[in-house]
Amino acid sequence: MKTYQFPEGFLWGGATAANQIEGGYDVGNKGLNIADVLPGGKERYDILLSPGFDFEIHQDQYYYPNHEAIDFYHRYKEDIGLFAEMGFKAFRMSIAWTRIFPNGDELDANEEGLEFYDRVFDELHKNGIEPVVTISHYEMPLHLVKEYGGWRNREVVSFFERYVKTIFHRYKNKVKLWMTFNEINSSLFMPIQGLGFAIQQEEDKYQPTFQAYHHQFVASAIAVKACHEIIPESKIGCMILFAPVYSFDSNPENVMYALKEEQLFNYYCADVQVRGEYPAFMKRYFKEHDIELEMLDGDKKLLQEGIVDYIGFSYYMSRTEKKVKSVEEASEGNLIGGVRNPFLHASDWGWEIDPEGLRISLNKLYDRYQIPLFVVENGLGAYDKVEEDGSINDDYRIDYLREHIKAAGEAIEDGVELMGYTSWGCIDMVSASTGEFSKRYGYIYVDKHDDGSGTLERKKKKSFFWYKDVIATNGRKL
Repeated sequence: MKTYQFPEGFLWGGATAANQIEGGYDVGNKGLNIADVLPGGKERYDILLSPGFDFEIHQDQYYYPNHEAIDFYHRYKEDIGLFAEMGFKAFRMSIAWTRIFPNGDELDANEEGLEFYDRVFDELHKNGIEPVVTISHYEMPLHLVKEYGGWRNREVVSFFERYVKTIFHRYKNKVKLWMTFNEINSSLFMPIQGLGFAIQQEEDKYQPTFQAYHHQFVASAIAVKACHEIIPESKIGCMILFAPVYSFDSNPENVMYALKEEQLFNYYCADVQVRGEYPAFMKRYFKEHDIELEMLDGDKKLLQEGIVDYIGFSYYMSRTEKKVKSVEEASEGNLIGGVRNPFLHASDWGWEIDPEGLRISLNKLYDRYQIPLFVVENGLGAYDKVEEDGSINDDYRIDYLREHIKAAGEAIEDGVELMGYTSWGCIDMVSASTGEFSKRYGYIYVDKHDDGSGTLERKKKKSFFWYKDVIATNGRKL
């Protein structure tokens, strides 16, 4: 087997999100966020987006898995100890905005929430693990959603600025690697998670979506500037969901269609945050969809001054596109649409598995931007079985991760500057897309099930020991 040379100091580790692991949704003066009103099950977004949904918790109708999640809030020492046993160099996590500002618009921060993350960061450092912190990861304060209309409202920018400056000052000696908005481009197909509002049938989706995006771009630039000023030795990146778009065939119409889809989904948000200006292709898009952005004086200058230091991105799948497609050709399980790729197999949840697509993604991003890249999410959601002897033999996960890490190694040989690799779901947690516990990603099994039952006991899977060897050899032993 070919061996790969990963850079010295490469940040091996795992990735999570506060709303999917912490639990303690009403503990420590935490306020409610979007994730707290998401019921469990594959219909969670159908429920959330249904007419008349009131953004309230209905315990008599639904089960809310995010409320307890895997109880990282109380078990973080145990979990961090397991990450340290694997040899993690980095742990990607997020801060829950509503632990710091319960409603989002307060003037004063919640000290209990600040102290919780103090303890988590201290525990990470005690175990030699570098925290990589996402500032906003699908957990917008519910008060800002209901009372302000989410990111459509320019006033939310000032609330976000207060939040980021608070955490930068508080954790300036504990966190040196930051990211602004998780998978910011994902709001193009699901604005409720990232932008804090749902598109109503009678409402034109284009104007509010792209106006909200502009407000997030401004907020991101403010965060980048503040981070550089408050923590001069820090690095702060953007975070996108990247899925290379393939043309279904060599028909020029399909090639052009795939190019346009890739420009909008993969590059629009990154261009603004990395280059500091809107890309040229968006001028035509805005014109064709009657979008007129409201910008304040100084916004353009701010975007130029607030460019990020690196690109963090998630990679789970590629996407194959065809200008005219039939219902039979659609790849419904592939999360971001497209048509089925005849050369790829899919996971239990229909996500097409394409390791070579990660190498393609790394090359495309580095060729375009020439700044450091960081794979901050990549993993396989699968059903795991606990054997009678307690073992969990997840060879399918090892195979998936091995092939993707090999693809990353090839990209490094191609000349890509790659900072690290934090696989998604280093410990089992609530699935963001389906609200299930049975869709497992972790090296660590958590005894928690879709009906809410379980002891929360942690067990090491076979992949735990495999990944430990990968880290110990800096990727030479795969």
